[in-house]
Amino acid sequence: MDTRPTPFRDAIALSYGQKLFLLATVPLIVAVTVISFLVIGQSRQLAEREIKALETQLIDAKRDELKNYMSIARTGFVNIYGRAAPDDEVAKLEVTQELSSMIYGQDGYFFVYDYDGRNLVAPRQTFLIGGDWTGLVDTNGIPITDELIRIARAGGGYHTFDWPKPSTGETARMVVYVVGLQDWRWVVGTGIFIDDVLDTVAAARAEVEDRIQRMSLYILAITIAALVAVFLTGIGLNIRERRLADAKLKQLTQRIIDTQEEERGRVARELHDSISQILVSVRYALELARKRLKSNDERAEESLDKGIQSLGGAIQEVRRISRDLRPGVLDDLGLGPALKSLTEDFATRTGIIVNFETVVFRNRLDQEARIAMYRIAQEALTNIERHAEATQVDIQLRGNRKGALLRIADNGVGLPPRTERRSRGGGLGLRNMAERIEQLGGTFHLISTGPGTVIEALIPLSHMLTPTENTTGRLVHKKEDVI
Repeated sequence: MDTRPTPFRDAIALSYGQKLFLLATVPLIVAVTVISFLVIGQSRQLAEREIKALETQLIDAKRDELKNYMSIARTGFVNIYGRAAPDDEVAKLEVTQELSSMIYGQDGYFFVYDYDGRNLVAPRQTFLIGGDWTGLVDTNGIPITDELIRIARAGGGYHTFDWPKPSTGETARMVVYVVGLQDWRWVVGTGIFIDDVLDTVAAARAEVEDRIQRMSLYILAITIAALVAVFLTGIGLNIRERRLADAKLKQLTQRIIDTQEEERGRVARELHDSISQILVSVRYALELARKRLKSNDERAEESLDKGIQSLGGAIQEVRRISRDLRPGVLDDLGLGPALKSLTEDFATRTGIIVNFETVVFRNRLDQEARIAMYRIAQEALTNIERHAEATQVDIQLRGNRKGALLRIADNGVGLPPRTERRSRGGGLGLRNMAERIEQLGGTFHLISTGPGTVIEALIPLSHMLTPTENTTGRLVHKKEDVI
């Protein structure tokens, strides 16, 4: 798999601030979106139920009105129908004339069809009279005449379909109520247009949609305001964190500079106090030897021996200072011997008992890991010497399934609380130890809950070198592969 950077990947790479902003805004946007859909859906469902209830209520009122009209009409012709025979044409004519005269409103009237589909009464639409309208349907394909006959035969009822309005000629929704005169085989009915009801329902739906749209805009405005607030808050926190980070960086930089100056001063003092004095004594010894040689003094050899001895001490002192700065044994023999030499010198110089234990690693640490482990041990021993007041130190260097582990424990007074260490301006050495391990991908633990302090530094397996195989098939290690 190709993991090399590409221009596309570089283009979509996000900074820490952008990732933090996305982490804060994406859940907010998702939550607001889900809530918006739920609220809008519930509002629309509730409004639809209310509109349906309103429509049903208005249509029921229209149906009751039609039923009342039909009751009035039946009151007018019931006596005639009740006394007439099935083939009494005079009575039929009288009833049709009476129904033709019953008109109301702009579009209200009574109509009559026989069971064969022929229209007998249509006062506002006379072109229907006498025609056979069997199979008549409206613009939506809903049967009209045949359905009215069926309802009348069944005893009466309601039917809804589209029909031209007599007053305007425009097609509108109409509800009719019909009854059957079974002796004459007639369908008598009346109808009322409900376009005003549909207009009211449509207006209600439009109002609901407008309200939902306004609510959506309110939610959107609140979301944008929240995002702006999150953005501004993030900018404020980012600026604040940057200022704190800059202040800490300046403080750390100053501490590093002070540490470097302190180390330079220490090296300069050691050079002046030890090597410089030793070299001065060598010079005096050599000058004295020269004078004695000129005067044939037998003590000239004694002065030369003293100068040679002092020069040897200077060489040892230079080696000691060089070893403190960068021990050669670390590169030549490995971490184990370097730590053993460091602990022996520490015990000799301070009188503190040091127990050092190590085991042979199956694989070996690389150079960066060895240097980091050595510097951690060196810094820890320096802190123990200066602050711990300890009488014994236990150092263990071993490997486990996770990597190489260095453990340093003392029986000293322990560390002060963190706040106290900060107020004193201390802790730079501990931070340096932790940063060395973190740069290598390892872990650093500091335990100081009571008397004594324990430091554990773990280097991961990624810094363990694998053995190499020579031409004879035997496993060998490079020079750098020692512990």
